[in-house]
Amino acid sequence: MKKNFFFFCAIALLSLSSFGKNVECEYANSNMGYAKSQIDAALLTQDINQARFYAYRALGALEKSKNQLNICGCKLAKESMLENMEVLSLATKSTTLEGTLSYLNKSIELTNNTILVLESHETHESAYDNESLSINTNASANNSSSKKITKKKDLFKTIDTSLEKYRISLNKVVESVNCKDATAFATRIFDECEAQLLKPNISEGSKYYNLRTKEITQEALNKIGNCNNKK
Repeated sequence: MKKNFFFFCAIALLSLSSFGKNVECEYANSNMGYAKSQIDAALLTQDINQARFYAYRALGALEKSKNQLNICGCKLAKESMLENMEVLSLATKSTTLEGTLSYLNKSIELTNNTILVLESHETHESAYDNESLSINTNASANNSSSKKITKKKDLFKTIDTSLEKYRISLNKVVESVNCKDATAFATRIFDECEAQLLKPNISEGSKYYNLRTKEITQEALNKIGNCNNKK
């Protein structure tokens, strides 16, 4: 009976832990999206100093994702990101625009690969290695960890509920406001969320709030589409 109790405690704890790990994967993926936007901007410039500037910003976003990927547990994404950081570092040191752009083209491939891997990490790799699967059968330790993760889950659920009002309001803006004005409004919110997510000491609640707000805003931008194609 006692064995069964510990077994079910372990399964419950692993289930809750996977929730926390998946959220960290999403935070990391958000940073990848920001890095991609900076690399895209670098590739569009014909000025080596501007290209280096954007490369530095992309490199900074990847640096801030290290710990998130450690928690996320996606080894393939981490390997891809570390290789990308080396490539971006070379881009910032290149003495010619041609060389910088060459490294940036390699970097955008690696960034896209990291994003793709993160989006499908559950299908190709368990977030748990053998070490993390060795269950601590100390009931009080398991119970303490479980309570912390449950508390975080409840907080995130509250934020999700509160953001439904934002989703409805934003959809009204998309449906009723001039295309370009709606795009500018949503883009400002999207950019602010990205900036907040890159801050080092942001609280869990603020981090999750900005992540979900960014995702809802991206959905709205997708609905708006290209204003140039609209009459």
